[in-house]
Amino acid sequence: MAGSKVKVVTVVGAGIMGRGIALASARAGFETRVIEPSVRVIESARSELDKILARSREKGEIQPADADAATARLTWSEALDDAKGSDLVIEAVPESVALKAELYTKLAPILPREAIVATNTSGLSITELAATSDRATRFVGMHFFNPVHRMRLVELVRGLETGDEALAVAEAVARAMGKETVVVRESPGFVTSRINALIGNEAFAMLEAGVASARDIDKALKLGLNHPMGPFEMVDLVGLDTRLSILEYLHRTLGEKYRPSPLLTQYVKAGRLGRKVGRGVYDYPP
Repeated sequence: MAGSKVKVVTVVGAGIMGRGIALASARAGFETRVIEPSVRVIESARSELDKILARSREKGEIQPADADAATARLTWSEALDDAKGSDLVIEAVPESVALKAELYTKLAPILPREAIVATNTSGLSITELAATSDRATRFVGMHFFNPVHRMRLVELVRGLETGDEALAVAEAVARAMGKETVVVRESPGFVTSRINALIGNEAFAMLEAGVASARDIDKALKLGLNHPMGPFEMVDLVGLDTRLSILEYLHRTLGEKYRPSPLLTQYVKAGRLGRKVGRGVYDYPP
């Protein structure tokens, strides 16, 4: 299957990343199916995508006809069986090897044998995840960034058994979505998550030690190092629970320098998970 022959893309999971990937897919011209077991999450995702398209129309970034066509290409379902006939499945469920493995097992009898499965994991082992699927050579990492409609990069991650065709299809689809790509060999945290986790973890250590306030640490990195977002703004956007999960994995695989900050762990235990719940390092009034 050449990348240009991909017609049907299924995104499993309509959370922050899944919904953004689905919109990018639909705007690129692919028939896009979004599978999400929660009706509440589906309603939230549809509302958010409508708002993104409306803002894009107002700014002249997309023509009304193109926005309507993208919306028409999106279908929503609670049933995994609706992945039947997909050329590419992009999995965007929470960062748990067990949860992802369970999904791949359920997908195995549903998908065509030639279909490719991509995971949007931001740090888990592609080789380990591929081994839990029925198609290790047709399994690849496609790490998108939040917000997907603004961020230009997709990290393409090649596991031990990822085949050339799977990588080529993933690259072609990413480029059709208007993204730039980098190819990363299997490694914990890939490139971006590995570096970003260190920066964010050190920021929490500095905050805990009283070196500076959260706002001043963010301001320093934005103005002094030209980062578009400060580390606390970033972690609130990504989710403190997601960042903690990544750090715990990197700590297990890469060693002591990735040990999660105690303050980050406390915030997660307190339910301060970031923008998605209205409170993280900062508060986000409704």
